Order: sequence, then C-alpha cells, then structure tokens
Amino acid sequence: MRLEQLVNSHFLKLNENDKYILGYILNNKEKCSTININELAKLCNVSRTTILRMVKKLGFEGYSEFKVYMKWNLEKEKRYNNAALDEYFEDVNKTIKILKETDFYSISRLIDDSERIFVYGTGVAQNIVAQELKRLFLAVNKYFHIIEGNTELKLVLQGLNSKDLVFIISLSGNTKGIIDCIKEMIIKNVSVVSITRYGRNKLSELAQYNLYVHISSINLNEYRVVENFSPYFILNDILFREYVKYKESCK
Repeated sequence: MRLEQLVNSHFLKLNENDKYILGYILNNKEKCSTININELAKLCNVSRTTILRMVKKLGFEGYSEFKVYMKWNLEKEKRYNNAALDEYFEDVNKTIKILKETDFYSISRLIDDSERIFVYGTGVAQNIVAQELKRLFLAVNKYFHIIEGNTELKLVLQGLNSKDLVFIISLSGNTKGIIDCIKEMIIKNVSVVSITRYGRNKLSELAQYNLYVHISSINLNEYRVVENFSPYFILNDILFREYVKYKESCK
C-alpha cells in the first residue's frame, strides 16, 4: 500500500499534529527516509513521543519499522516511475527505428503530385492526429481535407479519382466499415497511405503505402485500456520534415 493510501485509511485517528508531521513527510519522502526520529522531531518542531504516537496510529510498532516502510515505499515508487518512462521511451525509440527504414521519398513525391489529399481518422484520437497532419502541411501550402466520420467517407469516396491521395489513420488497421471503402479506392486507382500500429493488418495489406508506429497499451482496469498516441505525432513530424527535404531536393 502506498504511504498516501495508508494515511487516508487511518485519517480519522489523526490529530492536527499528526497531519502536520505526515504532510511534511509526504512532501519530503527522500529526506525523511534517511533521517532518525530526533531529526524529524526537530524539523517538525514536535516531540519524539508525538512522532511515536503518530506512527503507532498507522499500525507500526515504532519509528524504525515506519522508516523501513518509507524506504520500501520510495523504492517501489521509483521502480514504478522508471518502468512507465522505460515503456514510453520504448515506444518512441522503436517508432523511430521503424521510420528510419521507411521510404519517405515515394510518399513525399505522392503528396507533391496529388491534386487533392484527404485524411481520415477511424476514431477521436486518430482524428486529432489527422488535424495535426493538416496543420503541419499548411505551412508548405499543401491542404489536407479532413474526412469527418464514416458517412462522410462514403460520400467523399464517390468523387475520388486516380489523382487523389487518401491517408487512413487507424490503430489496429482492422476497423470494420472502412475495408470495403479502401477496396473501392484501390479499384478506382486512388492512392492510399495507411498509418497504423506496427504489424500485419487488413488496412496495410490493401494500401499501396504503409507508415507504422510502435504503440503500447496501458491497462487501467479489466474494462479500460488507454493507448499511447505520442508516436503518431512523431510520425507526423518526420513525414513533414521528409517532405520539406524532398521539395528542397527538387529545386
């Protein structure tokens, strides 16, 4: 149990002095895990006996046991925080590794040659990624039309032709309802670039060009999973930079 949770579970037993001492400890965990009871008493301007009574209210035999618990709790927090950072940087590093092996020249040429460019995100987060892609390319006078929702996708599909380019941003690449639309685009010779999580999926198998990111999931509970979408924005930035380099090489 985290120290904060332990304090909350015994909150009704605590008096104002106890709360003040614990407030100091919670705000100075690193320091308090190394000092003795007399030093803590001096820092909090209370007696040694006051601290002993406080730790016993939390269920400890004495200050030494409480101090061991503080050290264990602090180490556990550090391990947890480092694990979260390691997982985040793994997503970033693996995404960069994937992108280093990507043929951005062909996609940049496609962006440059297409008369119209459309972007469709299969969900709320994907649509935010699409909006950011549009914002970046406005700086170089390339307008990306955002397709809002599946109904609009079907309407836009009717007017697409071989001079158009469509970016499809999906997490799994297996979203129901868009595969038939992609097949129709392919039949009409519309260029399609898929942006998905790394791995085989139906969308990347159909699209002529594929862009991948590495994404991990955070399981909050049995029913809720959150995905790390940061790699999508890294991809956006690199795609934009590669396009700028392409344009410079064409001068």
